[in-house]
Amino acid sequence: MSVLTFDRHRAEIIGQAGRLLSHTEGVPLTAPVPSCPGWTLAHLLRHVTGALTWAGTVVASRAAEPVPHDVVDDVEPRPGDDRTTLSADLTRAAERLAEVLGEAGPDTAVWSPGPVATTGFWARRMAHETAVHRADAALAAGVRYVLDDAVALDALDEWTGFAALPEAYGPRPGAPALLGPGRTLRFRATGMESDPLGEWLIDLTGDAPLRRRTPEPAAVTVRGTPGDLLLAVYRRPVPEGAVEVLGDAALFDLWRTRAGFWLEE
Repeated sequence: MSVLTFDRHRAEIIGQAGRLLSHTEGVPLTAPVPSCPGWTLAHLLRHVTGALTWAGTVVASRAAEPVPHDVVDDVEPRPGDDRTTLSADLTRAAERLAEVLGEAGPDTAVWSPGPVATTGFWARRMAHETAVHRADAALAAGVRYVLDDAVALDALDEWTGFAALPEAYGPRPGAPALLGPGRTLRFRATGMESDPLGEWLIDLTGDAPLRRRTPEPAAVTVRGTPGDLLLAVYRRPVPEGAVEVLGDAALFDLWRTRAGFWLEE
């Protein structure tokens, strides 16, 4: 269940891209991005631009089959790269994606790599993709990262949904089993005690993960503000003490590794 509307997702794509670029002002393109080992700021900007461009191509062409994602992976800086060009390219890609999404509407059928093959999937996915990579840019720049609670909750809801896909829990070579007796996780977004949108219970005890919004006890409970909780599940650094892991910490580490199969492709 999406917390945000389709139009809000479109607006966030542009807004998060703009804030990402604002974090990088005055920061050398060669600055390392600690949360993306081996990447510099130039790599990050090229990657985000590529992701938005790829999504824009899928939506604009109403693609019914997988679209090559070379543009997402081609992150190596080029001799002609400069801040003005990279910033303009990212801004243009964000605006174009928001535009073609608006033309298509939220329910147009298009190919997607996720559980829902609609333009609405792409609006949501790219809003969160840009928001999380903004955290990478902020870390590289050494500036504070703040994310609106509603955006963070929507991104958490999406990510916990990805953890129910077969790629996350099914057998994979070299990947430890995720399902098993007694394996339950509770995620609690603090500061929202009366809001059911701030609770997720992930039940891994059956044949496939089940997700429900309930405050049931669990083998491990992970608590933090929506923004800090989001960074933690994405395996991004969070301020010391900002996220509490109560109970089976190894289960939480296993879950976020398997749920993050997207990050390894």
